[in-house]
Amino acid sequence: MKAGIYRTEKDKERRIIWAAMRASLEASRFKYKRNGKKSKSHWTTFERMLGFLRLGLKLTGLYDKGLKNASEMKLEEHTLFFSTLPGAFDGFKILNLSDFHIDSLNNHEDKIIRKVAPLEYDTAFFTGDYRKNISGSFKNILGPMKKIAAAINPPYGKWAVLGNHDSYLMAEYEEEVGINLIVNETFELEKEGQKIYITGTDDPYYYYSEQALFALEKPLEGFKIALVHTSELRDVAAQNDYNLYLCGHTHGGQICLPNGKAILTHQYEGKGFVSGIWDYNGMIGYTNRGCGVSGIPVRFNCPPEITLITLKKK
Repeated sequence: MKAGIYRTEKDKERRIIWAAMRASLEASRFKYKRNGKKSKSHWTTFERMLGFLRLGLKLTGLYDKGLKNASEMKLEEHTLFFSTLPGAFDGFKILNLSDFHIDSLNNHEDKIIRKVAPLEYDTAFFTGDYRKNISGSFKNILGPMKKIAAAINPPYGKWAVLGNHDSYLMAEYEEEVGINLIVNETFELEKEGQKIYITGTDDPYYYYSEQALFALEKPLEGFKIALVHTSELRDVAAQNDYNLYLCGHTHGGQICLPNGKAILTHQYEGKGFVSGIWDYNGMIGYTNRGCGVSGIPVRFNCPPEITLITLKKK
């Protein structure tokens, strides 16, 4: 059984280069996209709009209901079948959490821990967005994230990628928090002499760089899982024979119509990638609705989720 982080000197150099690039992108306050375009972040304007929505919900008496909904996490269990899965990993269970925004709700870490406590799983994958804001200090989330990490102890480790709300500086707390942060890197999990590979990229929604593509294009033979904050890199992963793609970001819409249709998703990949299981050119993908909230601490017709995925061999 192997699940730890080992980086060569070359890996460490790449990490330093990435940190310098990401620091520059964060300082510019622009969104950098794969098509080469960049656009100004309008988060402040969006927050003003949310202020009016919050007021409307309070005036109509719906705010408290939405707040209650935001704390009622639903366990989603899925079994996914793969002909290429190594036999040793048949029945391997993945705990997937996304979009914590842990400082958006009071004592939310305790609610997550209680929901996860009775579950059995072999590894845990976190797909980004750990804090509420998109800039400024994040020291207030370190305690809650440490608490979550201490309560989640699978034999094959805890692995995380960054989202668009996160800072490159969080990488400095990887060891302190107790979660393996993978940024444009690939690591292996070994069981009974057989291996599967996990590739994690930096967030492509705000902070796209070619390093993310290079990570997914690395030639590897075997069963491969991609962890990316959004579904934006699904085509690259599918082209490079990834078997499973896990992401989040959308919150499933967070506020949806009674039929479950999302009003706003902050993504352009289409409704097929807003939440749940999807297929892209033979690669299975899963978009997690997230266990937290962003912008305004309410949910309607879109419960937060804790996800348990079982890998099965066809």
